[in-house]
Amino acid sequence: MEGSGGRRITVSPRPCCGRRVVAKKNPRRGGAGDGFINSVRKLQRREICTKSIRGFSIIDAQERFRNIRLQEEYDTYDPKGPSSVILPFLRKRSKIIEIVAAQDIVFALAQSGVCAAFNRETNERICFLNVSPDEVIRSLFYNKNNDSLITVSVYASDSYSSLKCRSTRIEYIRRVQPDAGFALFESESLKWPGFVEFDDVNGKVLTYSAQDSIYKVFDLKNYTMLYSVADKNVQEIKISPGIMLLIYSKTSSHVPLKILSIEDGTVLKSFNHLIHRNSKVDFIEQFNEKLLVKQENENLQILDVRTFELTEVSKTEFMTPSAFIFLYENQLFLTFRNRTVAVWNFRGELVTSFEDHLLWHPDCNTNNIYITSDQDLIISYCKADADESVSEGNAGSINVSNILTGKCLAKIRASNSFPVAKECYCSDECSGGCNSRKRKQTSRIRSTVTEALEDITALFYDEDRNEIYTGNRHGRVHVWSN
Repeated sequence: MEGSGGRRITVSPRPCCGRRVVAKKNPRRGGAGDGFINSVRKLQRREICTKSIRGFSIIDAQERFRNIRLQEEYDTYDPKGPSSVILPFLRKRSKIIEIVAAQDIVFALAQSGVCAAFNRETNERICFLNVSPDEVIRSLFYNKNNDSLITVSVYASDSYSSLKCRSTRIEYIRRVQPDAGFALFESESLKWPGFVEFDDVNGKVLTYSAQDSIYKVFDLKNYTMLYSVADKNVQEIKISPGIMLLIYSKTSSHVPLKILSIEDGTVLKSFNHLIHRNSKVDFIEQFNEKLLVKQENENLQILDVRTFELTEVSKTEFMTPSAFIFLYENQLFLTFRNRTVAVWNFRGELVTSFEDHLLWHPDCNTNNIYITSDQDLIISYCKADADESVSEGNAGSINVSNILTGKCLAKIRASNSFPVAKECYCSDECSGGCNSRKRKQTSRIRSTVTEALEDITALFYDEDRNEIYTGNRHGRVHVWSN
């Protein structure tokens, strides 16, 4: 489930991406009361653009992606592996599971646990981030508050049983000093079923130590601990802007809930939510003042925790999704189910169905989906059209769609892509499109466009550079730009 932009990570040499980093068994200010919740809502809400501005946004998006093409290829595989590794599986080629870009650096994490950094200016691999001989990196998080990359790892020497976090300044990585970082949360025992969750929206880190059943909240800016929640009856914590939802062990008739201020842990509201006795709870999610509850074979319930007004959506209209993404800017949420994406509002109404956005992967892996910061575009790896599938083989397409309208604004596919870009060493004025004999074919791109669009396992969009980065099952990263 995707909530406030955070991620939990699991302990295992073979990770599955999720919202948190959860330790699995080896092989994510203000005052109190309703006023605070309402204030959070007002601060987070922005008006949906007027039609004229929205129209300009659509045209701008179409132009941004109109001439995008395959420009560069990076490879995370090195038969020697990081110079210090001793683990055999780190030396094997494996698929890319996560891509993060920070400034001019692109980080690509392979399923094996190897993470490589590439410089977009020089197009060279800078270094590997594995700094210990037995380190298996599980996930990445770019902390924009202090311009650093946080790596979450497990270690063979620890039987892969505990999560270890490290923060490294981007500048150190650029200088090929990946070992210049420092450890985080060393006092915490993050063994199964413990976890660490990075919440970018609130600027917080949530950890759970299963050893003593204590949740702790840290400041993402300086990693100081703010407060702790020690309660063995808490079954789950969900984070949304300004608040945390504590979900307690359910009884036969209700689920006890508490809403806390994310800043200082102050209890803002405590209440019980009635449930059907014989139906298991599929999910409980909190979005500002709205509580979403879905039980198996029951209607979706949307409860306003200020007024306790209840809205129900028929179980035939809203079926349990495999993942959520909350759109805080627009007061909407995305659901993912059976390769399809839908947009809902908190009145339980279907806002958007996408016209051409059938996801390639059935598991709704959110590492293959990117939502822009304005929350107006969704970029995903999708199934090719039926008439293209024969000619393009196993190649999918990268689709750019408007979230509010469902319209497909751009599509990168083999049949309409430009030729692979090659570097040109003519005059400074040359745009790279010349036919000069001086032009040197020095590109490192080994894949054709069709091959680059096959088996994409990770996707990231750099909004500042207007570049899309994709990774595939062979451990290669492709750069798509204008």
